[in-house]
Amino acid sequence: MKKAIPVLVIVFAFVFILAAYSQDFTYVGSAKCKTCHKSEKRGQQYPLWEARQHSKSFAALSTDKAKELSPDTPAAENPKCLKCHGPTEGFKEEGVTCETCHGPGSAYKKLSIMKDHAQSVANGLTDFKSADEIKKQCLSCHADAHESSFDFASAWEKVKHPVPEGE
Repeated sequence: MKKAIPVLVIVFAFVFILAAYSQDFTYVGSAKCKTCHKSEKRGQQYPLWEARQHSKSFAALSTDKAKELSPDTPAAENPKCLKCHGPTEGFKEEGVTCETCHGPGSAYKKLSIMKDHAQSVANGLTDFKSADEIKKQCLSCHADAHESSFDFASAWEKVKHPVPEGE
């Protein structure tokens, strides 16, 4: 019986770790991000997003230009358009949200997890280690989008939202 207890502990730990890493992360929507990321102390990421074009990208699908570019299917229903203008599953009307770039927040949204970067990443937060990785993410939609050029450096200046020191 004494040998069975350590074996059971190891098996339980293995199952717990396996379950944690094999879970499906789901989108929670920008309102959940707003809870913590609206204050000046946290860098005002939510108000910055809300004031910028990414938050309005889905609305752009009802313009005359969108109708020209997607004449056979309403742009707001066209998967090709939604891939970039409303990519966050279940929250397409929010446009390009925090989770579009940072990953589904279901498992990292808790403050206790967000306080630990490594734990956040383990729970689905996309970790950009360099400007090149950020640029690659941006280019997944902006590379030759609608035959317009994309200058990453100037675009990044318009959308960056740094995390304050100590956060």
